[in-house]
Amino acid sequence: MKKKVVFTALIGVIVVGGLWSQVNANTQTKSAAVPEASQQQPSIEPSSKPTVEPSSEPAKNPKPSEKPPSKPSVKPPAETKPPVKETSISSLLADNLPRLTVKKNKDGLAVVTNTSSLFVLVNKKRNLPSSYAPKDLVIPNVPFSFSGDSPKKQMRKEAAKALEALFDAAKDDGIKLKAVSGYRSYATQKAIFKSNADTKGEEVANRTSARPGQSEHQTGLAMDVSSASVGYALEQSFGDTKEGKWLAKHAADHGFIIRFLKGKESITGYSYEPWHVRYVGKELAKDITKKKVTLEQYFDALSATMDNKS
Repeated sequence: MKKKVVFTALIGVIVVGGLWSQVNANTQTKSAAVPEASQQQPSIEPSSKPTVEPSSEPAKNPKPSEKPPSKPSVKPPAETKPPVKETSISSLLADNLPRLTVKKNKDGLAVVTNTSSLFVLVNKKRNLPSSYAPKDLVIPNVPFSFSGDSPKKQMRKEAAKALEALFDAAKDDGIKLKAVSGYRSYATQKAIFKSNADTKGEEVANRTSARPGQSEHQTGLAMDVSSASVGYALEQSFGDTKEGKWLAKHAADHGFIIRFLKGKESITGYSYEPWHVRYVGKELAKDITKKKVTLEQYFDALSATMDNKS
């Protein structure tokens, strides 16, 4: 009986051992099928962002969150204008040379023919017609030495604007100027000369004032300027004041010249007048001032130069 029990137990052990070997073999097979990394690393949750695989071609439809590369803005080429050719002084004055702009009237008086030109030359040998009056007279916005309305506040429009710029520049430099006398008609100049001749004698009057028709004031391009330092009088001492010195230095910057220079009386026929400025335009004014000549001398030199070239 005992032998039978032992035999049965032995058979059971053998069967159980065989089953265990089979289970162990199956377990090792499954372990080998799983990658080693998955057994050692913690599990990683999948990303909420979609995976984008690299592509050798640029994306045709970029995502809303991705801005396409901006292209540099290309402005259309600006319209090019031909360079402005500077007008030389010679060509500017070619039609205003003294010999070309004068003729004798029925009384044998030399009368200028370019009355409305900014470059008209008026002096004792070149008269304005008694009927001439500029058509573009205006009152410049500058302080005057007197109040009320008067024709002598007037200048030609271009000269008036230049005078405003001149006075503004003086103010910026702390210089106070006032305008005294601008346009004068033929009749007004006739009365002024007669008054001076009656009180001072004709010879003196002829040096300090112009005969009718020979005054630059009739052109509307001249203005007498003064300051409080001389009581707004038209005196030669004005040239020695800080205002007079400033005017002589800066007048050309705005197109004016000191018309009757000191030491040039034999050429102009008039005494030195540091208060009398004449508008001729910036280009011409700067050249005349640089050369320290009168308007008569400047025209004479220009005429000689042009004659030599022809």
